[in-house]
Amino acid sequence: MENTSNDRLAPLTGTNANTLDAAKLLLRLVLGLLILLHGYSKIKGGPDFILNVVDKAGLPHAFGYLVYVGEVLAPILVIVGFWTRPAASVIAINMIVAVALVHSGQVFSLSPQGGWAIELQAMYLAVAVAVTLLGAGRYSVGGAAGRCN
Repeated sequence: MENTSNDRLAPLTGTNANTLDAAKLLLRLVLGLLILLHGYSKIKGGPDFILNVVDKAGLPHAFGYLVYVGEVLAPILVIVGFWTRPAASVIAINMIVAVALVHSGQVFSLSPQGGWAIELQAMYLAVAVAVTLLGAGRYSVGGAAGRCN
């Protein structure tokens, strides 16, 4: 028998809402923590590598320092769930720039193990876009109805 009610259009409540908010939290934590580790590496190693890449691309040095926004500040905001959508968008843009500047030669390549050579970057990009679309959820500093969450 077909369900003709509008139940599927009703807002999520109860267990479904809890599950969705838990999934949003999981996505935020995984994305934020894994990208933040890349940012930590860049803080520890200094900006020279990034500045050289930016130089070779003909971009100003100031552009190279934006990696700290995309790999330190934005992940922290995503983790805590404050300004989550803009922060996840910054991470997505950061991944597009990283692929364009560092990994463009690998876009149409396979790794030695048979996977896509940039599958990690693609996964980070996809999760960042998902977090941008989904928002932070209620398990966040901003709360479900928080600004830009």
